[in-house]
Amino acid sequence: MTAPRPWVNPLRDANDKRLPRIAGPSGMVIFGVTGDLAYKKLLPAIYDLANRGLLPAGFTLVGFGRRQWSKQDFCDYVRGAVEKGARTTFSENVWTHLAEGIEFVTGSFDDAGFDLLRDRLAELDVARGTGSNWAYYLSVPPDFFSTICHQMQRVGMATPAEGTDAWRRVIIEKPFGHDQESARKLNAIVNAVFPESSVFRIDHYLGKETVQNILALRFANQIFEPMWNAHYIDHVQITMAEDIGLGGRAGYYDGIGAARDVIQNHLLQLLALVAMEEPSSFEPAALQAEKIKVLRATKPEYPLNKTTARGQYAAGWQGSEYVQGLREEEGFDPHSSTETYAACTLSVNSRRWAGVPFYLRTGKRLGRRVTEIALVFKHAPYQPFGEGQTEALGQNAVVIRVQPDEGVTMRFGSKVPGSTMEVRDVNMDFAYAEAFTEESPEAYERLILDALLDESSLFPTNAEVELSWSILDPILNYWAEAGQPEEYPAGTWGPRSADRMLARRGHAWRRP
Repeated sequence: MTAPRPWVNPLRDANDKRLPRIAGPSGMVIFGVTGDLAYKKLLPAIYDLANRGLLPAGFTLVGFGRRQWSKQDFCDYVRGAVEKGARTTFSENVWTHLAEGIEFVTGSFDDAGFDLLRDRLAELDVARGTGSNWAYYLSVPPDFFSTICHQMQRVGMATPAEGTDAWRRVIIEKPFGHDQESARKLNAIVNAVFPESSVFRIDHYLGKETVQNILALRFANQIFEPMWNAHYIDHVQITMAEDIGLGGRAGYYDGIGAARDVIQNHLLQLLALVAMEEPSSFEPAALQAEKIKVLRATKPEYPLNKTTARGQYAAGWQGSEYVQGLREEEGFDPHSSTETYAACTLSVNSRRWAGVPFYLRTGKRLGRRVTEIALVFKHAPYQPFGEGQTEALGQNAVVIRVQPDEGVTMRFGSKVPGSTMEVRDVNMDFAYAEAFTEESPEAYERLILDALLDESSLFPTNAEVELSWSILDPILNYWAEAGQPEEYPAGTWGPRSADRMLARRGHAWRRP
């Protein structure tokens, strides 16, 4: 009988089995701790890290908000979030230990509550042994960044005492502005208080295992990299599709739209990882330098009336359910031109990618929930087959599935069994769930731990953010003058203009 495999912690350092990636003495303050993000993602992720043994013994979690909560009130709130959202099995012993370091400080962003917070953190440094190392998680809208950062600066929370090895870091959530100019202003506000090396901008897609696997797929395998260029690749499609509507987010979403919400951050980061040159190492500076090169070389293709598409979902059938259209959603302005579908054609002006269009699309109320990157190859220059023998043969493709069925698919031609030569497409599939017994950590687990460890590889820099906006701004400016978006029925794959966008170059969207 084969002995069972030992449990492997997926967040331990793969390069040195002796040294687990465990955070040193530290604590975290969450601003906006009563919001959906903290309740559904951050608090469960912190518990999962503790349950995996990756937080220090004295780790301390401090919530800051207006509610008149006692320590016990906040502990009850955190436990409710953990029991509902944690991925690891709930352990009473782990919870009891974690709860000892849970605190709540009452205050608002513009009052003397920050003085109370500073004093309480100083007390916890002594009582909990946090070493004066604090990460401040701003789980709040960007409008509050300036107030919070300057309040922390005013009371001395932003910088540790001189002559010590202590650190202070700030973690901020998207959106990072609404255009390049606002992003620059936002970065200036944050960097006026925290140096860029202490700023961690969360893009939760970069914490997904399948996104990180792009680097392994490309640079650990000789079979892919020689063909990863314009000589062999015809075009690239990057898709993030959702089958849900706005739900209760109509008021928030109006004025933002699909391009700002998804393309500017998630999809352009995926493009950078796919198109970047091999970094000298996977150290943060080396990885970020190559992504910046790609983003600087990336431009929209013109004319924008033919190389972009946008839409709003109308009523239709989502599976077996008939759903209302965007204009009937509660809280949404029926005259709004905010798009729920966005697609664009981009060019990466480099020797590797010259002439290869990158098609990016995202939308709500589409056919199914899926995020994938498809590299579609050119046809073979010569095929020695007779008439009709390759009618069912398409183009070779490598498809990286980010969610929900994480893995990689390779599509190629194969002979159909029988006495005649007939070639058609077949798929060879790798699925994470089948290949690995280890459970992948949730994205926020990885990113929170990396912030505590000062590992910034998976966090976009201010240069990346501003360059991403410079790519998208011309498209947004054009759309602002182009009238209402085209409607598309819920449950379909977007407006017809998106199909025409690809058809002009003889291409078609994949149906995931």
